[in-house]
Amino acid sequence: MSEYLIYKILLIAIFALAIIVFPTLLLIPAPYGRHSRPGWGPSINARCGWAIMETPAVLIFIICFAFGNKRVGVIPLLFLIMWLTHYLHRTYVYPFRMRAREKRMPILIMLLAFTFNLINGYLNGRYLFAFAADYPLSWIKDPRFITGFILFISGFTINLHSDSVLRSLRAADEKGYKIPHGGLFEYVSSANYFGEIVEWCGWALATWSLPGLAFALFTIANLAPRAQAHHEWYRREFPGYPKKRKALIPFLY
Repeated sequence: MSEYLIYKILLIAIFALAIIVFPTLLLIPAPYGRHSRPGWGPSINARCGWAIMETPAVLIFIICFAFGNKRVGVIPLLFLIMWLTHYLHRTYVYPFRMRAREKRMPILIMLLAFTFNLINGYLNGRYLFAFAADYPLSWIKDPRFITGFILFISGFTINLHSDSVLRSLRAADEKGYKIPHGGLFEYVSSANYFGEIVEWCGWALATWSLPGLAFALFTIANLAPRAQAHHEWYRREFPGYPKKRKALIPFLY
């Protein structure tokens, strides 16, 4: 079986997985963070779990770049920088800025995320640096790249700001949850998830690729149900929760 055939099978699998994950997570919220519950097997410190499960997205993408035959040029380098801008922060900065050091994560969830990041990093990296048609320098002026790049940076910025707002809600030794305020949290319960969805939709547009689209759709399938679960949780736990605030998309949902 050729590598390219394996690649196509994995790509189809991600699209199929998005279709399965969305309704599943609407019914059964992923058991970590505020939705943690027993019955999911042994757990690991959440900080370590985050770093472990995100690391494949960093390493496999770098490997694909290093050994790809289409890594030379401005556009491939920009894609590398965009990807690593997100994942170096998400893997090696974000987890260790978490306030609650005692939080746990089921090892099963960590392994599932590890596997997804390994496959997703391979699909995107291998496509961009080996299987794709050459991106000419003129791609930097293409409306798809310009719009996608702006969305990517905007989503990343929203995500960073939202994480900062959430961290500032309590001191390092403080437990429990509070209602977030500021930025897009005035409009939605999960501004951080909204930012990440915008970010990867921008990636899909900037790369104009099927693996980019698959990643964007999976991100929506994974985060939209969790945003809804967060929204319902806030409403249950805080009777005075802002009624006009939506779950994920300002003014809409």
